[in-house]
Amino acid sequence: MGGGTTSIGAMVPTVKSESADSAAEAAPAPPPPAIPPPQSLDASEMEQEVDKDILCPICMQTIKDAFLTACGHSFCYMCIVTHLQNKSDCPCCSHFLTANHLYPNFLLNKLLMKNSEHQIAKAATPLEQLRLALEQGCEGSVKELESLLSLLSEKKRKMEQEEAETNLQIMHDFLHCLRKKKLDELNEIQSDLQYIKEDIYAVERRRIELFRRRDRYSAKLRMLGDDPSSKSVWPPSFVDEHSGGTVSRTAIMPGLGHMSSGGQKNRNSEARSSASHLIRKDSLGGSDNQNLSQSGLALVRKRRVHAQFNDLQDCYLQKRRHWARQMPEQRERDSHGLLNREGYSEGLEDFQSVLSTFTRYSRFRVVAELRHGDLFHSANIVSSIEFDRDDELFATAGVSRRIKIFEFSSVVNEPADVQCPVAEMSTRSKLSCLSWNKYAKNQIASSDYEGIVTVWDVTTRQSVMEYEEHEKRAWSVDFSRTEPSMLISGSDDCKVKVWCTKQEASVLNIDMKANICSVKYNPGSSIHVAVGSADHHIHYYDLRKTNQPLYVFNGHRKAVSYVKFLSSNELASASTDNTLRLWDVKENVPLRTFRGHTNEKNFVGLTVNSEYIACGSETNEVYVYHKAISKPAAWHKFSSDVDEAEEDTGSYFISAVCWKSESPTMLTANSQGTIKVLVLAP
Repeated sequence: MGGGTTSIGAMVPTVKSESADSAAEAAPAPPPPAIPPPQSLDASEMEQEVDKDILCPICMQTIKDAFLTACGHSFCYMCIVTHLQNKSDCPCCSHFLTANHLYPNFLLNKLLMKNSEHQIAKAATPLEQLRLALEQGCEGSVKELESLLSLLSEKKRKMEQEEAETNLQIMHDFLHCLRKKKLDELNEIQSDLQYIKEDIYAVERRRIELFRRRDRYSAKLRMLGDDPSSKSVWPPSFVDEHSGGTVSRTAIMPGLGHMSSGGQKNRNSEARSSASHLIRKDSLGGSDNQNLSQSGLALVRKRRVHAQFNDLQDCYLQKRRHWARQMPEQRERDSHGLLNREGYSEGLEDFQSVLSTFTRYSRFRVVAELRHGDLFHSANIVSSIEFDRDDELFATAGVSRRIKIFEFSSVVNEPADVQCPVAEMSTRSKLSCLSWNKYAKNQIASSDYEGIVTVWDVTTRQSVMEYEEHEKRAWSVDFSRTEPSMLISGSDDCKVKVWCTKQEASVLNIDMKANICSVKYNPGSSIHVAVGSADHHIHYYDLRKTNQPLYVFNGHRKAVSYVKFLSSNELASASTDNTLRLWDVKENVPLRTFRGHTNEKNFVGLTVNSEYIACGSETNEVYVYHKAISKPAAWHKFSSDVDEAEEDTGSYFISAVCWKSESPTMLTANSQGTIKVLVLAP
């Protein structure tokens, strides 16, 4: 359909031109004068007769190198010679004719030459005619030539002046534009410098407050240490340990620390025990021995700032300018003491959040690992992995045709060789996607390669509802966060369907023009959904009006494989063009593009929380991005148990990822069926 439309569109100008010409030809010409001037008519007829006489009867073009036949007709030499090679007659009168009966027509050649010169002179400009006249030896007096030279000189001077004025005008306009641009840049730089100056003052003031507070605590602690009456209340070891000025939380609240010391010891022992299980494996080959001191951590974070300085600078200026535009009376409000509790402006506080979260982590640490199936079995790809409502259970599904439910705490605290799912459900077809109900803890939905959308009861391990309206493979399914009985699915049949767990048929259908790869409800609304499509676009719909989307987000160059919401206004998308993109669905604008991973053909997973975006890569790596920085914040390479000599490094890829809600912990799985629990670490 699109091609036909394009073709018709391309032909329209030609059609219009032809019709216009036809109309012009068909339009009646104005009537000629009743008595035309005789001389004009004679001249026109004479010119037409001359034109006919100088045309070759064979090629119907002006005769070139005219030759005359014995019967009195003139032709181009090459035309008549070529004709006589096939026939022996005159093309005009059919009299017998051979090459011996051809003679040069000198008179006609001379007339043709003059006619050619006349035509050239007629088409020439006045200056060219003057030049031709002078070249042909036109006679003229010295006075006439001097007058002519004077006119030419004056004309040349005038033209040079006009050209110089034009050049100066162009230069003047350019310099004005450049000056305006540089002044705008200077004003922006001055504004930025003013922001930086204000923020430096605010940060220094905050540091001074912290130093004074620390000094007060240290002085108070020394006084308590020197007071004999306080030594009977405080444990000696505590006074000796903290007499140097270091203050703990129990030092600030002595009563609480004294009363709960036994309980605190128990909790500490439990925490150490849990940590010993949690830090069984490390992606860099170490564990607690890699923990850095506070000064060492600060140095590492500073290095990260310098490594990503340009991106952080852009982020700071963008946020500072944004808040300056949003609140033009910021300085007046600041002067009235309406700053936040930290003494920061809104823009600086926003950037501080980005800076602290971005520099907090630099790598992944592996804390647990399990196998989804046989290592050497081809059907081990984990297509989807999802946490339940309380992050206590997680489910996996893939080409093995099984949904497996695991208990997260047992996975991270027990050895990998004893891990077993707490529940398992079998399906008829390969599975593509899972979605937990965020209200009913025991409900989970799945979509499969036959287009079936199923709602399961994890407790009974039975299907509650099966929807079979999709005609082709269903790639995605998602429960609404605000309306627990509603879910949505997308399929290769180019249809998005909305379902209700209380009905056996779909309640809404959206027909689209391309395959649907991903669907997602807005977490703050049950009527707004995002659809990732093979047409390279994200379509954002209001389910109350589905005849056309609210917005269409353009930017990806290939199919959009995933869409996920960071918040009610922020939407992340993944595509097989090797990029992730962040969009503002409220303002309908793109925010950022993330590059670093490799994704050209496979579904590699996408997961988000309020600050971070993570995805897989076809290099068998997991990448995590901070939403305000376009470069990766950390990544982790999945190692293979196959011998490196036999391993095809291009055959494995990350297939599913999932954050544990608002925590640095992530579940990841790859095409070998390996599942890892990763934690972001400094």
